Amino acid sequence: MVTMYAVMREGLLVATGEVGDWRTSTRFSGQHVESVEVSEHDPDRVFVGTFGDGLHRSDDGGETFERVESDAFESDQFTAVAVSPHDPDEVWAGTEPSEVYRSADGGETWTRKPGLTDLPSAEDWWFPPRPDSHRVRSFEPSRTDPDRLYAGIELGAFVVTPDRGETWSEDIPGARVDAHQIVTHPQDGDRMYVAAGHGYAESRDGGRSWTQPDDQLPEASHHLWSVAPDPGDPDTVLASTSEDAFTAHFDEADSYVHRYRGDGEWERLDDAGIPTGEGVRAAVFAMGDAAGEVYAVNNYGVYRTTDAGDAWTALDVDWPAAFESQDPRGFAVVN
Repeated sequence: MVTMYAVMREGLLVATGEVGDWRTSTRFSGQHVESVEVSEHDPDRVFVGTFGDGLHRSDDGGETFERVESDAFESDQFTAVAVSPHDPDEVWAGTEPSEVYRSADGGETWTRKPGLTDLPSAEDWWFPPRPDSHRVRSFEPSRTDPDRLYAGIELGAFVVTPDRGETWSEDIPGARVDAHQIVTHPQDGDRMYVAAGHGYAESRDGGRSWTQPDDQLPEASHHLWSVAPDPGDPDTVLASTSEDAFTAHFDEADSYVHRYRGDGEWERLDDAGIPTGEGVRAAVFAMGDAAGEVYAVNNYGVYRTTDAGDAWTALDVDWPAAFESQDPRGFAVVN
């Protein structure tokens, strides 16, 4: 049994079942949805961040959601959420404007973690659609250090807290700013990957330093929205690429899927069974459990590969027609 949570700009698709037999439902229809996180400790616990209607939690696998309330929240625009891989009760939430909140009891109560916007670069942070604002776009808790959390500010900085939000730093060698997604390999907590607005980065030391091996990625594909390594091979990585944010997310969409095998070469995966090119909004990936297994969602539906991108199969979920003109914002898969 597989459950998939696909966040589109104006709704959340929940699909449960297996190939040929999917039960689907849509939540938050017409609302601006930005993020989703499923607890790996309890797959029935799901957090969804909306832009304008706060943070929501489900304890029944997405059947129902309740809005999470807290006097600590200074915004109802939740753009990122993460659950610690070490502690099912530790939850992180990020907002626009950029603020970070932590819960130590599964989302019942929350504490604002100050200091983020005191970083030296903060005065230059800006989000192009709203230049007077900025936001936390991504989180990734360290898998090797329970006190450590990384965050990407769109468009601003790549930051880390080594002490659960008590202090923040942006002094990370080689890191990409504008990190849209930060991912850790499920079998190797030292291998991390970033899809950023200005390119790709990877780390082999748990995020403490980064390299940017994307010189051979075409200039017109240097805007990355999502990234996923092969669960069975940390040297093989899939990335959704486009020229810029406009061709990633809006009516002039023109996006692609590239694969990197750790040898400096980037391969564009055309005609592999997943739509790419004109009209296709940038995909969001989610790793499966088996070697080579990665799921993807774009505006035309949900797809799966079992060979790290050589061939993709469209999953026969009921796909709302309205989603064909929307861009995916987040994706989570539970096997």
